[in-house]
Amino acid sequence: MESSKLWELLQSMDARERGRLGKFVRSPFFNQRDDVIRLLEVLEESVRRAIPPTDKQVLFESLFPGAPYDDHRVRLAASLLLKLAEKFMVYEYREGQPVDYELQLAGIYRRRNLQRHYRGAIRQALAQQEKEPYQNAEFFEHSFRIELEEYNHAAASWRTDATNLQGVSDQFDLAYIAQKLRQSCFSLSHQAVYNTEYRFGLLEEVLAYIDRAELQDIPAIGVYYYCYLALVHPETEVHFQQFRRKISESDHVFPQEEIRNLYLLAINYCIKKYNEGNSHYLEEENQLYRQGLEKGYLLINGYLSRFTYRNVVTIGLVMKDFEWVEQFIHQYRDTLKPDIRDSIFSFCLANLEYEKKNYDAAIHLLQKSEYRDLLLNLAAKTLQMKVWYELGELDVLDSHLEAMRTFIRRKGIIGYHRSNYLNTITITKKLVNLRPYDQAQREALRRQIEQTMALAEREWLLGQLE
Repeated sequence: MESSKLWELLQSMDARERGRLGKFVRSPFFNQRDDVIRLLEVLEESVRRAIPPTDKQVLFESLFPGAPYDDHRVRLAASLLLKLAEKFMVYEYREGQPVDYELQLAGIYRRRNLQRHYRGAIRQALAQQEKEPYQNAEFFEHSFRIELEEYNHAAASWRTDATNLQGVSDQFDLAYIAQKLRQSCFSLSHQAVYNTEYRFGLLEEVLAYIDRAELQDIPAIGVYYYCYLALVHPETEVHFQQFRRKISESDHVFPQEEIRNLYLLAINYCIKKYNEGNSHYLEEENQLYRQGLEKGYLLINGYLSRFTYRNVVTIGLVMKDFEWVEQFIHQYRDTLKPDIRDSIFSFCLANLEYEKKNYDAAIHLLQKSEYRDLLLNLAAKTLQMKVWYELGELDVLDSHLEAMRTFIRRKGIIGYHRSNYLNTITITKKLVNLRPYDQAQREALRRQIEQTMALAEREWLLGQLE
């Protein structure tokens, strides 16, 4: 039961949500099986105690007291409860989509030819649309569906002389353009990271139409229009500045998940430019992270991803803003998920102490934490490597490098990460063994560092070579 989909789903719910699920399951309209209700009660208690039920026979006795054990009956009850929980989640989601609800209701009334009821529902849909706080692609899709529903109603009433086909067409265009641009930007971003190719269909025609119709002032279109231009023409920096301005001007018209994705698109652009040697974009990236944090846009269900947390720390350390980094590490510690909180917190704090040359404190933080994530473990080992080298503890360093090599091979790490860390180990060993006045050997090692493709510690190694 611990690894079952049902258990994982119940764990993801808070107490209030589970309470509403209980009412849903106990409603005879949705469920008339007592064993399913009893199963939910048992699992609710287990979730509260954070102890998954592992003994199916004990669970069976709770559901079917006095009956001979039958594994199939337990699995059937669990399957039915899972389906009810999924139906409950869809029901909850629809309750939070008032425009969708009223449009579906209007369609039902139209098909039943209930004119007064239809007009009431369509008025409610329009009223809910006017209250909608966001104006992203989904907003225009709702506008299109309202126009289409009114056209269908007019057509069914044989009122062909007064149709709103122009409104249907206009809203459809806006919905399609906004969605096409948004999807194209995410495809381009993914394409750059994963070295793949996508076909973009009608995008060139869409861009030309936007220019002709001057649609850039519509936030759901303008923000992605300039994002696309920045991604396709990174050498023309004005496109990125327009993209950034659009984000700042219209962040309030996008839901949090979407504005977070826009911030990440802008941040990834800055990372690419910085990696190409444009140091100005490090400050741009830093400002985007800080704004996203201040406004809460970078949180996901109240949590900050470990990647974002580490990236913010890394940028602050590169900029030598140690006081702010320390404040951030402590302030946002509890926004990390509990299962990774201590390890990420200690690792980032160790990085800070290393940059401040507090080597003993850095080693203490690294050694007191358990790093279950393989890549984080390797990152911690790499930081230890740098400390031992800078302290001149060459015997300890040699043993540490061999232990790292063994760890990489034993854990079966493959691909870029394997090459990166093995290259780092090899070149660090060569660095240690350099003959003090052998300039030719030093220049050969410099060329190797510069030309090795997978080498995340390139800057550090070149710095030590100096």
